[in-house]
Amino acid sequence: MLAVTADDHPSVAGVGPVAVLANPTAGRGRHRGLLPQVLHRLAAAGRPVRPLHARTADEAEAACRAAVRDGASALVAVGGDGTVHRAVQAIAGTGVPFGPVPAGTGNDFAADTGFPADPLAAVDVIAAALRDNRTRPVDLARMTGADGGDRWYGAVLAAGFDAIVNERANRMRWPSGPRRYDLAILVELARLRPRRYTLRLDGVAHEVDAVLVAVGNCASYGGGMRICPDADPTDGLLDVVVGGRFDRRTLMRVKPRIYRGTHVTHPLVRSYRARTVELSAEGITTYADGERALPLPLTVTATPAALHLLR
Repeated sequence: MLAVTADDHPSVAGVGPVAVLANPTAGRGRHRGLLPQVLHRLAAAGRPVRPLHARTADEAEAACRAAVRDGASALVAVGGDGTVHRAVQAIAGTGVPFGPVPAGTGNDFAADTGFPADPLAAVDVIAAALRDNRTRPVDLARMTGADGGDRWYGAVLAAGFDAIVNERANRMRWPSGPRRYDLAILVELARLRPRRYTLRLDGVAHEVDAVLVAVGNCASYGGGMRICPDADPTDGLLDVVVGGRFDRRTLMRVKPRIYRGTHVTHPLVRSYRARTVELSAEGITTYADGERALPLPLTVTATPAALHLLR
């Protein structure tokens, strides 16, 4: 893959258009009519605006890459963490400024990097940053798989029970909607067992039996679950939270505490911090920003200032 650097692109003050990726199905479609207002408010910042067209997640990612390659001066993503995840693949490390408009069921990256929860309020923040030529750098996490393939994420990588549930739900053909995920939880709870993980944190090896494993650039995933409550996307580090040999009853008691971040005080939970995390286990496909990512083993590296936010 051809390396792209910030020098290859206009700055936020450049003449290229502001590219806008919108996911009309994000948040189960409740913000379907939002795009015209987003485009109007961004155009009011005095910048040319170009909406991107895509029918699938892969097409959305390809459209973002093409927009960056063609000289977009900024990229705005209207949707949830999945939409942000696709956009980030195109702009990580390029210097092209980015603005997330939280319009999904989970908006953890936008929330954890300081954007308002209201979508139009977030657009106003982005438009003001465009007018003022202002960006703020934040870190991203870079995943590298066993085959050498790379992916980026902004929020949290799940590599334990939650990833297993997501994988189960995505394989199921019935039922539809949220009930599929609920049924997947019940199936995987019945099959719950700790798995043996090898963690190598900045070169130091740890062998653990665990049910929950998360690697956070930000604190939250799943729509406000503070799985890595102390993670800071500006400190150049990754937070690793490991939930050990939980049985079903203990896991269900601890799970609600994740929303407050107080699960980390449980005696079976361990927290670590590292710049590089090597993670391996049998039979796990990870999920990053809620999106299906890479199978284990993989390496995650904190990449300081890989993204420049319009804030």
